[in-house]
Amino acid sequence: MAFGDHCGEMSRWITAQCCENMVEMVDNPVDNLCCGAGGGAWAGPYAKERIDFGKWKADQIKATGAEMVVAACHNCRDQIKKSLTKEFDLGIETKYVWELVSDSLVIKPWTKTEITKARKKRNAQFVRDGVDLEEL
Repeated sequence: MAFGDHCGEMSRWITAQCCENMVEMVDNPVDNLCCGAGGGAWAGPYAKERIDFGKWKADQIKATGAEMVVAACHNCRDQIKKSLTKEFDLGIETKYVWELVSDSLVIKPWTKTEITKARKKRNAQFVRDGVDLEEL
């Protein structure tokens, strides 16, 4: 990938791999709205303007019915998580893409019953395929 290439599609693909039901905010990502925190607005003394502008993004989020928003941008994540969710009662969880990936890698441990079942299946496959572990 060359410097300046748009990476949005890559983030969307990663998100889709980690989510059971990914919903886009708009049909065409080009029509997506800014969250209102960019250009120094999040770090600067522009809370009223940032929140007023962010209402457009809050409305987009509400329209999806989503329980979670995934943001690749630090300003977007902070604006949505720390401001818009509270200001507009969004009732959502907000994560970075890397947090979603990390959470997706956590696997619930198997129960003893699941382990026993898996071992029986493995042993049956070894018998079927003529595998003798003692010979290996």
